[in-house]
Amino acid sequence: MDRRAAGLADQPDAGRWNPSRPDPARLFLNPDNVTMATPFPFIRAARSRYRAQSAGSPMPRMASAGPRGGAAALTLILALTAAAPGAAQDRAGENALDQADDAFGFRVGRETIGIYTAGNTRGFSPTAAGNVRIDGLYFDPAFALNGLAIDSVGIKVGLSAQGYPFSAPSGVVDQTLRRPASESGASLLASADSFGSAGVELTGSLPVNDALALGYGLAGAHVQFPDGTSNWNHDQALIARWRPSADVEITPFWTLSNDYDDEAGTLYVPVDGLPPEPEQRRFDGPEWVDIRYQATNHGVIAAVRPASGWLVRAGGFRSVLDQSSGFANLMVDVRPDGTGRRLVYADPPVRNVSMSGELRVARAISDGPRSHRFLLNLRGRDARRSYGGEDVIDLGEMRIGEPAPTERPIFTFGEQTRDQVRQTSYGLAYIGQWRDRGELGLSVSRVDYSKDTRAPGVAPILSRSRPWLYAANIAVQPWNGVTVYAGVTRGLEESGVAPPNASNRNAPLPAILTRQADAGIRVEIRPELKAIVGVFDLERPYFGYDTAGRYTQVGATRSRGLEFSLNGALTKRLTLIAGGVLLDPRVERQVDAVGVVGERPAALADRVLNLGLSWRVPWLEGLTLDGTLFERSRVPATTDNSVWLPGRTRLDLGARYRFALAERGATLRVQVSNALNERGFGLAGPGIYAPVGGRSLSAYLAVDF
Repeated sequence: MDRRAAGLADQPDAGRWNPSRPDPARLFLNPDNVTMATPFPFIRAARSRYRAQSAGSPMPRMASAGPRGGAAALTLILALTAAAPGAAQDRAGENALDQADDAFGFRVGRETIGIYTAGNTRGFSPTAAGNVRIDGLYFDPAFALNGLAIDSVGIKVGLSAQGYPFSAPSGVVDQTLRRPASESGASLLASADSFGSAGVELTGSLPVNDALALGYGLAGAHVQFPDGTSNWNHDQALIARWRPSADVEITPFWTLSNDYDDEAGTLYVPVDGLPPEPEQRRFDGPEWVDIRYQATNHGVIAAVRPASGWLVRAGGFRSVLDQSSGFANLMVDVRPDGTGRRLVYADPPVRNVSMSGELRVARAISDGPRSHRFLLNLRGRDARRSYGGEDVIDLGEMRIGEPAPTERPIFTFGEQTRDQVRQTSYGLAYIGQWRDRGELGLSVSRVDYSKDTRAPGVAPILSRSRPWLYAANIAVQPWNGVTVYAGVTRGLEESGVAPPNASNRNAPLPAILTRQADAGIRVEIRPELKAIVGVFDLERPYFGYDTAGRYTQVGATRSRGLEFSLNGALTKRLTLIAGGVLLDPRVERQVDAVGVVGERPAALADRVLNLGLSWRVPWLEGLTLDGTLFERSRVPATTDNSVWLPGRTRLDLGARYRFALAERGATLRVQVSNALNERGFGLAGPGIYAPVGGRSLSAYLAVDF
């Protein structure tokens, strides 16, 4: 699509405009990028979208023609867009390896590259921390924005956070809307994989007149997962871009995500050590543990230039998750012979709603080679969620692989606990740039945070905090092609919720004050090849289990690390993107902590490396071969460090062929994921394990109309 159709939204007050899209809830669904600072309710409510891409299925954000497809609407839209010869879409050209600015984390369309994700950045989750943005504006998702509405995603950390106002210690996930183009066009994408998944996706633009254009998206899939479970899902999206004048742009959007018959995969909690490995593609859980939810996100982004040098941007968003049925399917007390007890947690209907938004006023002043920007900022959110009241069904002793009883019980739900979080912040920021010399960024904000918790049979608990937050960063160019940078940030961040086997499962953890300092250097080896090396020091509270099985704060984590990136063209045909992080994480145990707390934080690897190569072959125009090698060291799997997950190496190999199909641009993409067939386990929480999918073959065909 026309990326510059963003108009006024693509303005400098959004920082260095490296758009991004969040990818929350990676946790065990992405065993190669282990982290546990993630909102565990997504295990039930959103795992269908994320486990697919993590486990090697080609259906990462496919939604589905499944039970309720909308074929008539699809036929009508294809008829309208096919008549337009000038394709304004460019899904066939999406290539994360070629489009990424560095190796730290980037996503476009269905492809992701880099050592960091929205669920794991420098060992923590910026999504769980509440650091999600849409076009640079604050967004608090009750459920992730579906991929039909998103153009791309970037992780703002280190050098990429320079010039980004009001940055956060755990990094920022900045996602950019897929704005409608100024010409009619559409992209149709069909995909399948060796597990048996299949899906279709359509996105496009319909200009109404010179001032107004509409964008749309429809997607549907039936997904088969490596653990033998499956689901049907479908997504829809509508986006409008209205420019009544050259100084005004208004962009409303709406998305809907539906998930059906999504069986809750088995999570394993062994007595000691790692559990025996289950057979792949075989689901042995009860047939009735089907998750069903519907989620919507809608909002509007406005940009107005009231006078020369002034820019006002505002965004208001509403995010809703309606889960009519949810389950956690556990095998607990698993012994080396594969026997254990199967417990199923059945959740009552849940409705989580979050209203959030931001108003930003920017004043830009030019002074020859220097520019100054002053920003006034107001953010807010009102988030309401419910949890608890679950019914626990004990299906008794059985062995891994033994089919569970199929008779559906009658559930008896209890009262739920309800939380309401209200947060407002107001702040000032300054960003100064001196061409070819450097850049300075300063910001300060005051936060008013309150949480009202109402549990059954307990008096309401009201907590409140009003901290001052700040960020300061500087970048200097001592020589041509060399940039040295440094920064320090203090933030108030969320901590996710307690994992599914905790006695306080799904309970939101308290908001925490975090601090980070970093520094580094970027060297332009040549115009098309750049290297970045940086160091960082991040401190935040640490959560684990006490002797009663309650997931609570047990200490503080200090993570010192070194990260690097090398990306660009090695030759006219060979592109490289390589990155890594070396981490030295340590836990400082709280004096009053109960239970054994190891010196290493659970789920944090001390080494993560990623190497990607893309080669345009000379003998066939349009054919590109690519490969990605990912390696991480072993990681502690429990709070007491008594069990460790072994290191993992993952190799993905692929080919991409761009060609003309009926005079339309097309791309055929084929990929072998986990080519070495590495198995094992990922983490869903300290001491909770989910199997890793083996080798798979996937393919998709994208055609631009």
